[in-house]
Amino acid sequence: MNAITEKTISILKRKTVSVISEEELVNKLKEKKSLNIKYGVDPSSKDIHLGHTVPILKLKELQDLGHKIIFIIGDFTAQIGDPTGKSETRKMLSPEEVMANAKTYQEQIFKILDKEKTTVVYNSTWFNKMKIQDFIYLTSKYTVARMLERDDFLKRYKEGKAISIQEFLYPLIQGYDSVIVESDIEIGGTDQTFNLMVGRDMQREYGQTAQIVVTLPILEGTDGVQKMSKSLNNHIGINETPKEIYGKIMSVSDELMIKFYELLTDETAEEIKKAKENPYLYKRELAAQIVARYHSKEAAEAASLEFEKVFSKSEIPTDIETYELPATELKDNKIWIVKLLTLSSLVPSSSEARRMIKQGAVKIDNVKIDNDKEEIEAKNDLIVQIGKRKFKKIVL
Repeated sequence: MNAITEKTISILKRKTVSVISEEELVNKLKEKKSLNIKYGVDPSSKDIHLGHTVPILKLKELQDLGHKIIFIIGDFTAQIGDPTGKSETRKMLSPEEVMANAKTYQEQIFKILDKEKTTVVYNSTWFNKMKIQDFIYLTSKYTVARMLERDDFLKRYKEGKAISIQEFLYPLIQGYDSVIVESDIEIGGTDQTFNLMVGRDMQREYGQTAQIVVTLPILEGTDGVQKMSKSLNNHIGINETPKEIYGKIMSVSDELMIKFYELLTDETAEEIKKAKENPYLYKRELAAQIVARYHSKEAAEAASLEFEKVFSKSEIPTDIETYELPATELKDNKIWIVKLLTLSSLVPSSSEARRMIKQGAVKIDNVKIDNDKEEIEAKNDLIVQIGKRKFKKIVL
């Protein structure tokens, strides 16, 4: 094997769960130096988070070796909704919602990838032109029995839960993307293994050599339990403010911090071992490194100083978002604490406000509030705080 082949194999195996298969990969690299590397993402929300960046960072490594990155924005598939890991049928997004999200994705991926060396395509480009006869022909390439081999489908079938035909179509459509772009390698999380393998089958059905499937570990969200997801509110978006990114990373468990180091940085095994021995110091270094990557080194330094001020010294942040409290919400110049928290968007609901008060997490001008029936006297520059990271300055 030549140096480029060895380097490609080394990078593909680094931090990955599986390569299907290495023998086929070697054969592809013997045939051509530059491979088509496919990665697809459905713009089902506006933000790319750190979980998404695990495969995108792998793409960057391969891009730097001269391989061609084909980044598919699934504007067609997003309207269907990926059924992976879902216990019920997902709601379909409108074309307008999908395109609004897709626009932000294009802006964010180039914080990692080289724009000049990346081919971005929308899968609606070919599916919107497909005739119904061609689509029916596509569906003939897979059986219901094969679909029911998929764990989440089989579980729902046994439990008598609905599985819509649209969900059966999703893996086929994702697999057909591989046919269109003539993918040599497709990268995805372990939860995407079934869909990626369908891509191999579809290519064979259409007379192509099957793509190599590379699966990567799933990054848990800030709760340390479930997959990072905006819908679960456990995500860290790369477009969030430096202060938010820094604070969220500092909030994760020491165990999860190590996994972040392993999947999101190029640190050596020796450095990661040191991180386990001094988690607080290395968590701060990790937070600074992530902020610097998606914002700037200066922003990382400012976020670190702000964190030190608020969390270590228990001081009020320098820059606090304001909320203009309407006079119509006041009675005798007072407002119910629960109403103040919800109106200012510090909490999403009254029940959450009560829960935070009960936990002792709510302060007004640095004084803890422990009564969810308390009436707060309104005044300018009133500082409302929830926990250690959420603040609002009230302006009448």
